Amino acid sequence: MKGRAISYNANELAWLEERKDWPRADLHSAFVVLFDRRDLTASNLTALMKRKGWMTGRTGRFAKGQAPLNKGKKCPEGVGGRHPNARKTQFKKGQEPHNTKHLGHERLNKDGYIEISVAETNPHTGYERRYVHKHVWLWEKANGPIPDGHCLKCLDGDRTNTDPTNWIAIPRGALPRLNGGRASRVLAYDTAPAELKPAILGIALLEQKAKAVIKGAA
Repeated sequence: MKGRAISYNANELAWLEERKDWPRADLHSAFVVLFDRRDLTASNLTALMKRKGWMTGRTGRFAKGQAPLNKGKKCPEGVGGRHPNARKTQFKKGQEPHNTKHLGHERLNKDGYIEISVAETNPHTGYERRYVHKHVWLWEKANGPIPDGHCLKCLDGDRTNTDPTNWIAIPRGALPRLNGGRASRVLAYDTAPAELKPAILGIALLEQKAKAVIKGAA
């Protein structure tokens, strides 16, 4: 009963300890019959075993190298994965999901740049295709690798215009001078009128070059 201590004699405790690795349901059934302890529930015995630290040794996990009990066994026809309704939705050999992104697929990333799936091994996953910035991919095909310390800047301010002629390689240090904003008191390149863009870009490149010369002379 709840609230009343349950006692066990020495023989009962010794018997339980010797069989601590038994499944608790089997242990309870045998104990009740052998010792005529119908006042006990399986939960009572489980609680006792826990207090004593008499664990079964089972973790519920497969040990390393242990084969599953159903290894090599096929599911019976008409049940599980071999049920007709289940087979309707299973992929056939060579079939691809409807949302498979094939070579050349394009997407717009969160920064507003277009990415394209190209036939290059993904260095992170080893997959045969990976996504790259389309404007970079096209520019390098036309002009070769981007020089060290440089990045591409779109001339018309439209990041989705991936035509190589719309992009120019500039020193990375010039980018802050093109971002504009109240803090810098400089007109932002991307939002500036088209007629002012060449002047803003020219000034930013000139200032960056001057800074590099001064730094090199220091």
